[in-house]
Amino acid sequence: MKTYTLITGASRGFGKALALEYAKKQTNLVLVALPNSGLLLLSNFLKDNFKIDVLAFEIDLSSKENCIQLCSEIKREGASVKYLINNAGMLSNGLFENMDEDYFLNQINVNVSTPTLLIKLFIDDFKANAPSGILNVSSMASFFHLPKKQVYGGTKAYLLSFSKSLRKELKPYNISVSIVCPGGMNTTTNLCLQNRTLSGISRSSILNPEEAAKITVDQFTKGKEVIIPGKMNKVFMFLNSILPTGIKNRLTSNAI
Repeated sequence: MKTYTLITGASRGFGKALALEYAKKQTNLVLVALPNSGLLLLSNFLKDNFKIDVLAFEIDLSSKENCIQLCSEIKREGASVKYLINNAGMLSNGLFENMDEDYFLNQINVNVSTPTLLIKLFIDDFKANAPSGILNVSSMASFFHLPKKQVYGGTKAYLLSFSKSLRKELKPYNISVSIVCPGGMNTTTNLCLQNRTLSGISRSSILNPEEAAKITVDQFTKGKEVIIPGKMNKVFMFLNSILPTGIKNRLTSNAI
């Protein structure tokens, strides 16, 4: 049975860059993204240019039923998942009292429930294809308590804790679990425009998704537990470890 790397949220941004990195390594891919997101164009491009097998599924993974359906359809294709990259996620930026409750409940589903369930659904594949691996895409927001990113940061902090615990459980099966925590990236037109308004060290920390993906795939392949792409983001992490809480709270109190 052919083995594949499964990437969610693969049609654009970081997910698309990760798919390109794996295609360069001649890895068969299962790509998942929302309907009408350009996934089929990407799938055809990768098949034609890298001569790999690519299965594309346009499906909304915010529900348990759709996650189970995805698993069934992959099995029906005769594919076996060796690596899973949980990249699909929902952003948010706003005061909690002004947020729509349906939006943040859906955000919790996509950012927390979906990656957790997908790992459970494919656990037998990981065992059968060991050495195998799981990469969960978190964020620098999992370490810093930022106003206007309270639900988003909370969901990404869950992924960080969950991944570290799961890594210990699955180690005896030769299944590696890693977590990548990118900072700001130029993934969409709106974010590119927003990032251009930054100055100083904030602007210097912004990465293009292609750069972040190359670092991530290299370190995930080496089995690194927590991956922090970008030199400036590593500086932020060092400062977070040494600065007193009071100073950190002042620095982040006006964060966007």
